[in-house]
Amino acid sequence: MVIKKPHPPFTIAGVIRALSILLPYISPLSCSSDFSPLLYKIKEGLPKGTFIGAIGADLKLDLSADPPRFFTLAQEKTGLRYVDLNATTGELFTSSVEIDRETLCTDASEGQGCFLSPDVIILPQQYFQLVKIMVFIEDVNDNRPQFPSNEIKVFVPENAAVNERFAIEQSAMDPDLGINGVQTYWLSNDYEVFTLDVEENKGGELTPILIVTESLDRETNSEYVTEIIAEDGGSPPLLGTAKLRIIITDINDNCPKFTESQVNVTLNGNTSQGTQLVRLRALDPDLGPNAHITYSYSERVSKETRSLFHLDEGTGVIKLAGKINTNTGKFYKLTVLAKEPGCIPDVAMVHVHVIKVTSGPPTIIPRYIASEKDGVVSLKESEPPLTPVAFFTVKNADPRQRVECHLEGLGPFKLSPYKQVKNEYLLETTERMDYESQHEYELTIMARSSHGAVVKTLVRVQVIDENDNTPVFRQSLMELFVEENNPPNTFLTRLEATDLDSGDRGSVVYLLGADAPPIFHLDRLTGVLTVSTSLDREEKETYRFMVRAADRGSPRNEGIATVIITVRDCNDNSPRFINKDFTFFVPENFPGFGEIGVLSVTDPDAGENGWVALSIINGSDIFVIDTGRGVLRAKTPLDREQQGTYYLWVEAVDGGKPALSCVAMVTVLLLDVNDNPPMVLFPQSNQSYMLVLPSTLPGTSITEVYAVDMDTGMNAVIAYSIIKRKGCDPDSFEIDPITGNITLRKMPNECCLCRLLVKVSDHGQPEPLHSTVLVNLFVNETVNNESYIQSLLRQTDIGNLDITAEKSTGNPTDPFPCRPVLIGLSTSCLGLLILVVSLSVYISCKSLRKHKKKRLEVEIPLKMKSDVHAVDRKLMEISSI
Repeated sequence: MVIKKPHPPFTIAGVIRALSILLPYISPLSCSSDFSPLLYKIKEGLPKGTFIGAIGADLKLDLSADPPRFFTLAQEKTGLRYVDLNATTGELFTSSVEIDRETLCTDASEGQGCFLSPDVIILPQQYFQLVKIMVFIEDVNDNRPQFPSNEIKVFVPENAAVNERFAIEQSAMDPDLGINGVQTYWLSNDYEVFTLDVEENKGGELTPILIVTESLDRETNSEYVTEIIAEDGGSPPLLGTAKLRIIITDINDNCPKFTESQVNVTLNGNTSQGTQLVRLRALDPDLGPNAHITYSYSERVSKETRSLFHLDEGTGVIKLAGKINTNTGKFYKLTVLAKEPGCIPDVAMVHVHVIKVTSGPPTIIPRYIASEKDGVVSLKESEPPLTPVAFFTVKNADPRQRVECHLEGLGPFKLSPYKQVKNEYLLETTERMDYESQHEYELTIMARSSHGAVVKTLVRVQVIDENDNTPVFRQSLMELFVEENNPPNTFLTRLEATDLDSGDRGSVVYLLGADAPPIFHLDRLTGVLTVSTSLDREEKETYRFMVRAADRGSPRNEGIATVIITVRDCNDNSPRFINKDFTFFVPENFPGFGEIGVLSVTDPDAGENGWVALSIINGSDIFVIDTGRGVLRAKTPLDREQQGTYYLWVEAVDGGKPALSCVAMVTVLLLDVNDNPPMVLFPQSNQSYMLVLPSTLPGTSITEVYAVDMDTGMNAVIAYSIIKRKGCDPDSFEIDPITGNITLRKMPNECCLCRLLVKVSDHGQPEPLHSTVLVNLFVNETVNNESYIQSLLRQTDIGNLDITAEKSTGNPTDPFPCRPVLIGLSTSCLGLLILVVSLSVYISCKSLRKHKKKRLEVEIPLKMKSDVHAVDRKLMEISSI
């Protein structure tokens, strides 16, 4: 049960504290008197330089007066300077000496409060004034409750009534005040037997009260160990703990009980005095005086019998104390009581049968070698086999009788004649004894004469325990599992080891092996194993170390066990690509579903938390990705001339719950393949022609062949060559292999139609691609017969031309007198046609150029800028023809 301290009633001291808080904010008139101090309020523990108050401003002093005022602190009584003062403005600040309310005001009670009282002097003389300052130090929750002792013992009698209350006088102290002081107490474990209440005395102090909620039984559980926790009212609250040991004290609620209620003893009439006949044992589970048992005869036992058979009232041993008549047999009935204060005595009956001895009965005289007291022999369990225990001398009153002596009773003992010495018998051990198996033996040495006379001597052997057992863990290998990111001081397991030895020799303490990491802690007494820090599976998944269980014997024995701690995975890591972005270069026309590249992604988590699925999230239906290997593929072959660059966003999602993900950008750049032959843009037709005037000078540029290639790089570098000629002197015209310009080398001797077959070839690998075009050049003054020229174009087959053109002989008589007119008309029509076509080509090329400029600069290889400028130049020239 958790009990909270009630709030203190409304007191005059509380009113005073409230007024001390409000006074600095009341009208300054109340502070201007020489007799009224300036009141300020601060919290304890503030750092140096914290503003407390402005004395000059609060006193409404003119700080601009001439000469200026300055402020100084009078000498403090304590010798410690808790405040600093600005000499110019009179502002008061905390100093480097930290203010601790509990140290400063050790004798102040909660109602009195804690104040600093520095005096401030205002100078020079014309302004002289002594200002009294009172700084109220407000308590903060900087102290945790503390018990006067780490262990508190409370004694509770086992007959305590339910709801009976026991004060725990060693209550916790907290130097903080008010709500920051101790407010409540609670138990970490009440065992469902106790609860805790709190009582407040007149001084406001809380005393924890232990209340019994269930019946107690010391014989079932003699001690309860828990923690009592004191909690203050701060925010956040601070705790103080101490071990609370609840000791159940014994009361005499058990009475003695004999282990045997009837014992039969056979006694020979010649048994010697002092012989132990029997030892009666009664048990009482109580402790101390409550378990002190005394043995006595019943009043029914006669004085004569009592004097003959002595009963030890402390041990219950009955010995033969007098001489028995050897000529007559007799039966004795002994009634023995086990007594304890407040109990009804338990009764045991001892029947003693005395056997008549007709002639000198034998006697047995023991001589002990081992340690003996009151007929009890003590032997260490470490004694080796054949350890001598005692000699027994058998004396026979009648030498004519033969006496047999032997041992009765179970145990590792034997009785044998000693080295052929007559009537001497040696009792010795036959094997090493084990206290943990049996720690007490009762043996009977019996001598029988040939006349049937029997004499018995009882020997009790008590085995002394030694530290011969090693603590043994319940499990030699303990496999534990803990979730990663566990809170500090997480409970892992409770180790259990047992030691069969008794006392301290069987008391076990637990220790960590030398190979145990320092983050693990093992409680020496309870065996509770904890981990002090948060574990990270990705840093280390398995911890393996030894633990030891040691007894407190001398020399100390130890048992060991192995602890394996496996850190279970949590989905605390997102998948990670090995690169923030990926760039793949792929040749165009790459086969469909070919491997473009691999996106490597990792996730340090394990199991489903580390399984990663990849997907393309920007809606591309061209590419697919193999989740297993992270392979990127295209569904169909790609054409660089349609699109040279693709941008994909790929998301990696793990299998955790909830799932974590990351995104990477993938750029696919298509590399050019020589899959486009050059395309001739001018001339546009094999049937077009150009007029070359006879007055044209050699070296003049007549026309050009202009072609473009949609490929890039060397695949788009074009070379021009004339592969066939017909119609004029073969050496009349030549072509520039780079620019495609056709120039007049020498003027033919006569008018003619020269037809040139021009090959336009790129530099692609492994095989260049090419196109051909016919360039028709009509050497004449004018176009006077268009139909004649067209007929020449139709009649001449360039395919039948040789590589080297033949010189035209010419015809001095012109069969077409109107040829110049036709040529002029044809040239005009051809010019209009070329103008329209040139405009169309120019517009198309301009759009193509804009499209190329929009491509990323990372496209490899890029078309040379000189080629672009050449295209623009050629198109402009064509449009001007």
